[in-house]
Amino acid sequence: MASVTFKGNPMTLVGNEVKVGESAPDFTVLANDLSEVKLSDNKGTVRLISVVPSVDTGVCAAQTKRFIDEIGKLGDVSVLTISADLPFAQARWAQENGFNDAKIFSDHRDLSFGEAYGVIMKELRLLARSVFVIDSNDKVVYAEYVAEGTNHPDYDKALEAAKQAK
Repeated sequence: MASVTFKGNPMTLVGNEVKVGESAPDFTVLANDLSEVKLSDNKGTVRLISVVPSVDTGVCAAQTKRFIDEIGKLGDVSVLTISADLPFAQARWAQENGFNDAKIFSDHRDLSFGEAYGVIMKELRLLARSVFVIDSNDKVVYAEYVAEGTNHPDYDKALEAAKQAK
């Protein structure tokens, strides 16, 4: 199982660690209008899943903005940002930051995504910072569990994986 800290404190990750080469587990999250969204809703496309503890923090906001800005250059790749924030907070953040069309989803209700990808920080009931790239055949081609939750992910490696998955 991946090992992560948050502000230097060890976290217990709950769920199933996902590895490159495995089939991407399906999950259900909530859109900002409270409708359910599943990974399988986007079958046949390349998806970069950017996982953040909360879009309302500096590193998380920067990560969300960077992937949304960069992915536009790749064409047929979708960015799905997932956190345990309430859908209302995510919608407010998106509107305040000019990302009204961003795909930002909430795992707050039942932590379906967090369990399926092994990113629930038990002590905080937040998702650990991580990035996954899923190819059009629903295979995991990139997985990064960021060791320290307040650090940035490796943007270049994740974007390269998304580019290669096309």
